[in-house]
Amino acid sequence: MTLLNALQAAQRGPAPPAPLPVALIAGAAGTLGAEVLRRLVGGHHYRQLRVLAQEDMTPALDRVEMVRVPSDDPSAWPLQPATVGVIVFDAPNLYNDRERALWTPQPAQLPALAAWMLRCGVHTLAVVVPHEQGRLPQALKAGLANLDEHAVASMGFQRLLLVRPAVTPQAPPHANVLEWLAHRMLSIFAYMVPSNEMPPRAADLAALVDEALRAMPPGVHIAPPELARRTREATVQETVRAWLAP
Repeated sequence: MTLLNALQAAQRGPAPPAPLPVALIAGAAGTLGAEVLRRLVGGHHYRQLRVLAQEDMTPALDRVEMVRVPSDDPSAWPLQPATVGVIVFDAPNLYNDRERALWTPQPAQLPALAAWMLRCGVHTLAVVVPHEQGRLPQALKAGLANLDEHAVASMGFQRLLLVRPAVTPQAPPHANVLEWLAHRMLSIFAYMVPSNEMPPRAADLAALVDEALRAMPPGVHIAPPELARRTREATVQETVRAWLAP
């Protein structure tokens, strides 16, 4: 570099920081969806978070914008410019007015929803797909599990994160009081399940999604259920760094 170039660079000063990204969030309801939204808002790594809703509502969080979708068909939605996308499949609390107003995606809508986000400009996408404990074969915990995931992986996202937390088994219906009493007595043994076999906490999963969105290199990354539980033994950064290490 010549002296003239050095003087010109000094006069220009340091380069301005890159603008923060805009994120689209589908599925901000439910325990997990709300925790993911809270984590992304609190991290201050996004200029704006656009949350999909099915009713008009006023956001109570800073930098959060509610985007009302006109239907349940993502292919017909108007585009919302963004570079980061998050899709969470979690059951909303229908007794909560806020959650009832949010738009909740269904698993069958994953390909259409991901395709819409891609058209919006999203290049980094995280999808949280819960599975029932014991139903997902061990070989698929680190691979694509179905045709919908294959379709999303082949769409051309620069970075794709698939998170698979195991869901807590639901109590079966009881025909009478005796069945209910027997179930209650047997449920005592649930406290004897090792912690490394219990479903991960929503806060751990949200922290994993937040960190991985910013740290993962290009490609498809599949987080097994065991990964989120490791954050209880180490920091989120350490867990994600060790997982993504080649």
